[in-house]
Amino acid sequence: MSLINWLKPWILLGSAALMLSACGGGDDPAPPPKPEPTLVDVAKADARFSILVEAVVAADLATTLSGAGPFTVFAPTNDAFAALLTELGVTKEQLLANKELLKTVLTYHVLPARVTKAAVPAGKAITTVQGGIFKVDAVASDLVITDGRNRKAKITATDVAGSNGLIHVIDKVILPANKNLVETAIATPDLSILVEAVVAADLGATLSGTGPFTVFAPTNAAFAALLTELGVTKAELLANKPLLTKVLTYHVLSGRVLKADVPIGTAVNTVQGESLTVDANLDITDRNGRKARITATDVMTSNGVVHLIDKVILPTQ
Repeated sequence: MSLINWLKPWILLGSAALMLSACGGGDDPAPPPKPEPTLVDVAKADARFSILVEAVVAADLATTLSGAGPFTVFAPTNDAFAALLTELGVTKEQLLANKELLKTVLTYHVLPARVTKAAVPAGKAITTVQGGIFKVDAVASDLVITDGRNRKAKITATDVAGSNGLIHVIDKVILPANKNLVETAIATPDLSILVEAVVAADLGATLSGTGPFTVFAPTNAAFAALLTELGVTKAELLANKPLLTKVLTYHVLSGRVLKADVPIGTAVNTVQGESLTVDANLDITDRNGRKARITATDVMTSNGVVHLIDKVILPTQ
């Protein structure tokens, strides 16, 4: 056998090995998997959120919302932003140029945790990254947000996943509260006598403070009924500061207590020091056995919540 014939198998084997090496071989590692899209990536890929993406970039929040999180974002659509521009009377350019306002509004739409639709605490105060609160209620088959200004937004889609959290789609831009308890009462015509009483008792500064407080707010009709019951005029009632202070502080709880958190059938301590009870029908029983009906609940303010009542409640006399 010639030397060439003897070497031929080895030459072919070596060529095959070189070809396998050049082609990458069977033992090369697979390419790394493509990273999952973040919440910002998900929003960028959805045409409904183009204005939201512009706003996030303008507010310098894109890096934060692309971070590890997890976050939950209540994401307004382009139509929601268009409605906000009309409501505020500004252009898109003016809104995007107001970085501080934009950051405040956008962070109000973000929760610092992954909260699925099933885990949303219905009727409870939900604290946002911005620091303000809103609540979500089940209304028929819808989930409806009440924001800090008592505006409503519907959640139209839920649990849109990103690598660092979830998106729930909403049909209105929500806004944090811009009025405290006293300012809210002043803006409510049916609470004008309550406002007079708060001023006369020198409680305005306290109820405008940090709080939070819960106020059971008697309407004007409730105060009119009280004047008849006590046989006094409004002027006489407002002039009796010790009595006024005692009565008004009996209507205030320390802490923000939404309707869903009102303890039913157990004593509730008031700022005045005495207790009241609330039954399942939302009727209050005061220390004198008198009844008052809660007629409206969960009026949001920056430093607490207001529940309207149809009768002035009284501590022991």
